Amino acid sequence: MSDSFLGIDIGGTASRWVLVGQDGSVLARGAAGGATGHTFNPVEREKLTNVIGSIRAAAQVTPRAITIGATGLGPRAYDDVKEIMAAAFGTPRAAMITMDDMELAYRAVFAPGTGHLIAAGTGSVGLHLLANGNTIRVGGRGLLIDDGGSGTWIALRALDLIYRRIDDTGGPAEAAILARILFDTMGGDTWDDTRAFVYGGDRGRIGQLAQQVAAAAVAGDPLALQILSDAGVELARLGSALVKRTRSLPIGYVGGIVRLHPVIKTSLLAALQGEDVSFPETDAALHAAGMARTHHLTTD
Repeated sequence: MSDSFLGIDIGGTASRWVLVGQDGSVLARGAAGGATGHTFNPVEREKLTNVIGSIRAAAQVTPRAITIGATGLGPRAYDDVKEIMAAAFGTPRAAMITMDDMELAYRAVFAPGTGHLIAAGTGSVGLHLLANGNTIRVGGRGLLIDDGGSGTWIALRALDLIYRRIDDTGGPAEAAILARILFDTMGGDTWDDTRAFVYGGDRGRIGQLAQQVAAAAVAGDPLALQILSDAGVELARLGSALVKRTRSLPIGYVGGIVRLHPVIKTSLLAALQGEDVSFPETDAALHAAGMARTHHLTTD
């Protein structure tokens, strides 16, 4: 067994891992594909298993302890995830810490009870971690229900509004730039092309279309700009909800969506005027590795 400690941050689109030594110095780091903690779904369980396997192949060690944060990972799946990691790494299950990626991100930014964190990537969710370890969550209910302001929300909102225009006029009307960029990315401009892309893929692939919406906004498409502005309002709602549920504290926004286009931050800040809002840079995988190291040192 190596004198190393592994931190893994599993996202819906991409995953990152960091390996640290006994002194906390970084020994190695890398990236892998996206997955979820939805091990109750056989397809998602296989995807997570493959991602963990690819990390093991890259790290090439058996760490003394591992911390993993994975999107969508709940307590019912903790044992499943530990089983997958034990099979891949050979690390004892007792030396593993499991949580969802949102709690991991929160702990990388705030001490419990000191702030509100909103993550906006493939999905969107807000979290306040209380000093007693309990949590208050807002949003994060998945693309089939909401995930307002997220990459999947932006993508599906764009497709919805384009097709409403096609229904009404036979074409995308003023959203011609947005429609062209999205249809080119999906491989064609027919409904069959869209249907195959959306219903034949997963939320990670759908969420990546948000980049094309941003590209259309840069090219001056008015509908794309409005959708991104609305995304900022949706993300602000999550921060406002946490303030209402608790109290006014610093609100941090992390994830690729807040950096997708300037109009998102502009509308978000306008909707949260008077609140202490920041956009911290985080290294959740490194923080996870540090948690694994601390866990080992305090329990060994």
